[in-house]
Amino acid sequence: MILNKGGKLSSVYFLSYLELVASFRQCSAAEVYDIVFERLFDRDKAKLGPASFQAFETAYEQFSKKPESL
Repeated sequence: MILNKGGKLSSVYFLSYLELVASFRQCSAAEVYDIVFERLFDRDKAKLGPASFQAFETAYEQFSKKPESL
């Protein structure tokens, strides 16, 4: 997936992506975090900018609090 570094991605975008990966992979919330962080950020918090990384962290926090998350 190609993402533009210039734009801020929303927490809604990241929450949807986390849920999609969790549904497809059937893995724990911690594993989902690692998968998404690797795929979208290449393990570099600065890759998509600080606003997008903060949105990712916010989305993961929401995702991990959901009772239906694995």
